[in-house]
Amino acid sequence: MSAGPAARRSPGEEPWGGVRPFSIKTKLGALVVISVLITTGLSMIAVHTKTELRFITVFSMIATLLITQFVAHSLTSPLDEMNAVARSISQGDYTRRVRENRRDELGDLAGTINVMADELEAQDRQRKELVANVSHELRTPIAALRAVLENVVDGIAEPDTETMRTALKQTERLGRLVETLLDLSRLDNGVVPLRKRRFEVWPYLSGVLKEANMVASARGGMASGSGNHTRTDVHLHLDVSPPELTAQADPERIHQVVANLIDNAVKHSPPHGRVTVKARRGPQPESLELEVLDEGPGIPKSEWHKVFERFNRGAVSRPHGPGSDGGTGLGLAIARWAVDLHGGRIGVAESERGCRILVTLPGERSLSS
Repeated sequence: MSAGPAARRSPGEEPWGGVRPFSIKTKLGALVVISVLITTGLSMIAVHTKTELRFITVFSMIATLLITQFVAHSLTSPLDEMNAVARSISQGDYTRRVRENRRDELGDLAGTINVMADELEAQDRQRKELVANVSHELRTPIAALRAVLENVVDGIAEPDTETMRTALKQTERLGRLVETLLDLSRLDNGVVPLRKRRFEVWPYLSGVLKEANMVASARGGMASGSGNHTRTDVHLHLDVSPPELTAQADPERIHQVVANLIDNAVKHSPPHGRVTVKARRGPQPESLELEVLDEGPGIPKSEWHKVFERFNRGAVSRPHGPGSDGGTGLGLAIARWAVDLHGGRIGVAESERGCRILVTLPGERSLSS
């Protein structure tokens, strides 16, 4: 995606900080000055050569009109191009771009239109991917549930415990997908309030890891419809220092962050790998630094800025470990949303092996501001 207008240059300034030398105001001012100079020069020639004033007036008007027409064309031509591109965008064609070959206000406007087109194209692509992902994720559990129920109705299968357990698993898959979509809706609307409270980090994170292990065991042998892993061969390790560490945050939102990061790390881990969750005290009172490290293939540095985008499933050659279907690509986006709600930071950090995600949650001062 192209850089934003601010990244190109600030309004009215060149990249080196000086005033733009070719602004529209400068061009219009130069047009007035040139017109006055032409008229004055022709008048002086008329006085020295005793030429009739009417001829000088005609020549002056013609010269001024030609210069004005040239300047006007240089201003209206890019506007016509921008109008054509904007019309194409309004009709759903996000492939066209405006040429950025000017160093004035129209050049800035062209850059802004191109950035807008990039963002609209990305949103349209994400919308199509969402429809495709949701359709695929819904189709599988619905078809499986329908098959189970039809077998029971037709008398092929008995409504025993095992049959009902199979139907329950498919229903749970649908529930997890709906929950993910609800999280996405909350992310878009920004309607989730924070319910911050002080809690002890060790028992809290220990419960999150235990729940992750229990859920993976319960789903063993069944692909997950919402991207949650089904692997039981990866060891989860918790490292909290000091053990009495406390933090102030919304436990439900932090649960989303840690659970999604663990899920992502487990899916990318090698067989019998290890995922480590670290917690340390941050620089501010009640602040918290969390790390989730895995032993997978890692993330190329060129892809770091894309990790938390929606529907991003990674660009490595073998992105997912055994027992993972890759998910919907929403887990890390939801994690970033939850961290942003707290005013914190989340990102990929340097690591000698695998992937290391670093989360920084603010302390009391930042939370109360």
